[in-house]
Amino acid sequence: MDFSKFRAIIVGAAFLLPACSFSETALWPSLTGEDPTVETPSQSAQPAPMAQTTQVETLEGVATPPPQLGTTDFRPVGVTPGQDTGTFVGRKVAELRSELQRLQDQVSAHNEQLQAQRAEMVANAQNYHNTVASVNSRLQVGTTPGNPILVQQFNSAQTSLDNLNVGIAAMNKLATSVAGMSTMSAYLAESTRAAFGVSGAVDEDHRQLTILEDEVDQTVVLIERLLKESTDDIRRQSSYVASERSNLNTLAAGIKTGEIYGASLSNVAQSAAGPGPIAGKPMDTSGRRPLVVIRFDRDKVPYQQALYNAVGKVLERRPSAAFDLVAVAPASGGPARVALNSTKARRHAEDVLRSLVEMGLPPARVAVSGKTTSSASTNEVHLYLR
Repeated sequence: MDFSKFRAIIVGAAFLLPACSFSETALWPSLTGEDPTVETPSQSAQPAPMAQTTQVETLEGVATPPPQLGTTDFRPVGVTPGQDTGTFVGRKVAELRSELQRLQDQVSAHNEQLQAQRAEMVANAQNYHNTVASVNSRLQVGTTPGNPILVQQFNSAQTSLDNLNVGIAAMNKLATSVAGMSTMSAYLAESTRAAFGVSGAVDEDHRQLTILEDEVDQTVVLIERLLKESTDDIRRQSSYVASERSNLNTLAAGIKTGEIYGASLSNVAQSAAGPGPIAGKPMDTSGRRPLVVIRFDRDKVPYQQALYNAVGKVLERRPSAAFDLVAVAPASGGPARVALNSTKARRHAEDVLRSLVEMGLPPARVAVSGKTTSSASTNEVHLYLR
C-alpha cells in the first residue's frame, strides 16, 4: 500500500542494531494524518525515512513450509518356519514363533496406516500452503478489504489445517497402539531367551531358538523405530499446526484490511524467548520517545501495516519485548471537550490493541493507559517499548 496516498507516514532509524543490545530510541516510527513533506515536532531528530518495501522482507509470507515427515517403511523381516521336534522345547518354540508372526502382522498393519496417514497429511499440508500462498500473493499486489474470494480461500486453508489436526489425532492413536506392541515385543524377547534354559531340548530346538531370537530382536528394534518416528511426526506436526493457527489469525486480519502482514507476531515473539513477560501495570512514559505515533485526525487512518512492521522489527531483535499503549487526548476546549476526546482516544487505543492481538501479539504483552496533553492537536495513540 502506498502510504503517501493516504497521507500516513512511518519514520524511524534503520533498525541497524547490534545482536546483543537494543536501544528504545533506535526506533520511533510515527503514523500521522499529515502530509509526509511537512515536519512535525515529533520528527525533530530527523531520522531517515524507511522505505515501505523493506518493512516486510523478513516477515512476509504467512505459511511456512510444513516439517518433513518420516520416510521409513517399517516392513517386518518375516518369520522363518521350523520343524516340529516333538520335544517340550520344540512346542514352546512353535508357540513363540506363532506369537511373533501375529506381532509382525500387527506391525505390517500399523505400518500401512502410518504410510496412509503420512500421505494424507502431506496432501493437506500442500493444499494449505498453496492456498495461503495464493492469498498472500493477492494481498501483496493489493486488493479490496474483505475480498470474498480471499475469504473463501481462507476458509479452504482453515479446512486443510483442521484436516491436519485430524491426522495428528489419528497418528496419536496409532502411536498408543504401537506402544502396546513395544511392551509385547519386549515380553516375547524375554520369553525367547528364557526358553534356552528349559531342559529336555535337542540341538535342533536351540538352532531354531537362535533364529527366532534374532528375528524377535529385529522386530523389537523395528517397533521401537516405528514408535520413535511416529512420535517425532506427531511432535513436529503439532508444533506446525499450532504455529499456523496463529498465522491464520494474522492472515484473517490482513484480508479484513486488504493488506499483507506476514507471520503472526506471536510466532515471532516466541521464536527465541517463549511466551515472554507480562506487561502488567502501565509505566510512566514521560520523557520517553514513542515507538509508534498514530494520529486520528480523520476516519479510517490506515495504520495497520506500518504498526505491524514496527512491532515485528522490535520482536525480531527482542522477542521478549513488552509495550505500553497510551491513548493521548488534547487538553484544550473545556472539561466537556476534554472528557469527550479522552473517551474517543481510549476507543482508538482499544482498536489499536485489537489490531495487535489480531496480528498475533499476546495481549498480556501490552499495558493500556490514557493521558491528556496540551501539545496534542488531535486524538493520538502512542506505543512505547518497555
